Amino acid sequence: MENHKTETYQKGLALLNQLHGGQAGEQLVNNLKDICPDFVDMTIEWAMQGIMARPGLDLLTREYLLIASCTTLGHTVPQLKAHIDAAVKLGASKQQIVEVILQMTFYAGGAAVSNALAHAKEVFEQHKN
Repeated sequence: MENHKTETYQKGLALLNQLHGGQAGEQLVNNLKDICPDFVDMTIEWAMQGIMARPGLDLLTREYLLIASCTTLGHTVPQLKAHIDAAVKLGASKQQIVEVILQMTFYAGGAAVSNALAHAKEVFEQHKN
């Protein structure tokens, strides 16, 4: 990791690692720095520290919203799984996450909800181990 990054970047990176595991920030940087380092910076500074760390909603509520959004989009499987995992780590129950996904049935359609539930099941099974 680069040590000359801004305080906003460092705080965003710490939050990213808190929510998605100790190496999540490093993985994001390593996966995308060669193709688009600006996207890495935007994700860490803006999405994590600028949006996720805002007052007004707790982190778990924000993760529920992201699960709902990813379910509705339907094509964001890695992100959906990451946000389900983060919600579990923040204390969400299986039932709560299933309800968030199920809530999207009328808005995202049955196929999107079915797929999201299948992906959630995979994450839940990983947490059993």
